[in-house]
Amino acid sequence: MDHRTQRRRRRIVRLTVWAVVLVTLGIGGCGSGNALLYWPNALVYNEPSREGFSHEEVFFPSSDGTKLCGWFIPAQPGPARGTVFYCHGNAQNLTAHYGFVSWLPRRGYNLFLFDYRGYGKSEGTPTREGTVLDTAAALAYLRSRPDVEPDRVVGFGQSLGGACLLAALGENDPRQVRGIAVESTFYSYQEVAQAKLAESWLLWVLQWPLSRWLVTDDHSPSKSLDGIAPVPLLVMHGTDDEIVAFSQGKRLYEQAGQPKRFIEVPGGRHVEAIGGSRFGDTYEKELLEFFEGCLAGPAVP
Repeated sequence: MDHRTQRRRRRIVRLTVWAVVLVTLGIGGCGSGNALLYWPNALVYNEPSREGFSHEEVFFPSSDGTKLCGWFIPAQPGPARGTVFYCHGNAQNLTAHYGFVSWLPRRGYNLFLFDYRGYGKSEGTPTREGTVLDTAAALAYLRSRPDVEPDRVVGFGQSLGGACLLAALGENDPRQVRGIAVESTFYSYQEVAQAKLAESWLLWVLQWPLSRWLVTDDHSPSKSLDGIAPVPLLVMHGTDDEIVAFSQGKRLYEQAGQPKRFIEVPGGRHVEAIGGSRFGDTYEKELLEFFEGCLAGPAVP
């Protein structure tokens, strides 16, 4: 990973920290404010041409008509082993998060990533309900493409993206993908808020009532996990995650049905296992092995 990508990663983490802190303090609304203060922008941080890839910029509607933007990057060289549907985390836009998964086309996978409403070139204003609608719409668009085998799609989400992916699939039909992988994803919006409130000596005593009053748990992974099985699930989480506690990833894994797998990343911080330089390609290989295993057998009936 080059220095520019490392700086982008640090900036994403800093913005996410501020988002969580501000939300837990009640800034940006409560309850119907969807428990998350989003930090989108329309700046361009990276593009596939820098990796030597061709790509197609596409526009498609969400279910309520909001126009969304995405990138389709074919496996290079082809033919593709399958297609990875990627859901990025909070802050900035897809051009900033692309670096986490830019290596996938060289490993034989088509890659599709998109921006939620209000991010990048996508229209609208981000809300929790909207991000789930947009994730479902993006997956439907991807599966409709003539150059994609709809029964050879796997999903990968990081942080907030993992929560959106689990909600969109668990609340609908998880069999739209052959497998789901998430990294640094939380179990519950309310529990993330409670954990951050507990870090403040001023708000510690009020952590439980405030986290329930300020934050709803709508579309939390805790609400959608029961709908995922029997589609295979991989959960990856760093033990030193400074934004989403390691215990959140463990709870997510423990509630999920079989088949499932948990990968502990010793010393790993937030979204550091995949696409980073600290651990080399150790966890990227694990992710690829998971995808290959999901695609090797028959689709879940």
